[in-house]
Amino acid sequence: MQPMTPMYRDEEDLRHDVRAACVRACNLCAEACNSCADACLGDPAVAELVICIRTNLDCADMCATAAEILDRFRGYHPELARAVIEACATVCDVCAQECRSQADRHRHCEIAADACETARDACRQMLAEPALA
Repeated sequence: MQPMTPMYRDEEDLRHDVRAACVRACNLCAEACNSCADACLGDPAVAELVICIRTNLDCADMCATAAEILDRFRGYHPELARAVIEACATVCDVCAQECRSQADRHRHCEIAADACETARDACRQMLAEPALA
């Protein structure tokens, strides 16, 4: 099945490859963070993972929101898209740091940290797009 985004985008819109990569990275990060939070909840030492769980859930929500807004971005309000993407990059950075601090004990935290860093970098690349200036 072909994604819908290339079917309706404007030629004056953001470069499709950069936007699609950011949407994809944010969606994958949301999935990884939700999975990490779920795995942490099942850990016998769950009380020690409360901050990681909450940070993962916040990051998952932010990434899902950013992906949705970017997927329907039509260039009408670049300041709104910019604000959401900046926030997403920040949340991904914080979550990556938190997950990295647990990665030596939990493989799922390492996976989530990697996904957060990828999404953060994709958001930063989006912020460099002239359409968001």
